[in-house]
Amino acid sequence: MTFLEITLRIPHANRGAAAAVYQRYKGPFLETIAGARSKQLLVREEDVQVLHGFETAQQAGAYLTSDLFTKDVVGELGPLLAGEPDVRIYDAVE
Repeated sequence: MTFLEITLRIPHANRGAAAAVYQRYKGPFLETIAGARSKQLLVREEDVQVLHGFETAQQAGAYLTSDLFTKDVVGELGPLLAGEPDVRIYDAVE
């Protein structure tokens, strides 16, 4: 399994709107993105992380160039961010 971790700096005032974006696109992500297995929202005081599970690293990379990500998710989240996201892809060792 591969994980795509996107860490976002979102001011507390914008976190409700950001959570709504997460909820709106979780279903379409799981239903339409090749290899998508899971999606979780992780919240800390200093940032928010979205952890996506995929079958392969290639599928995780492909998601980052998909219309769902580039147009829909980034389009809605962009104005809510307080900086550039940190994007990382990890392969899980079992």
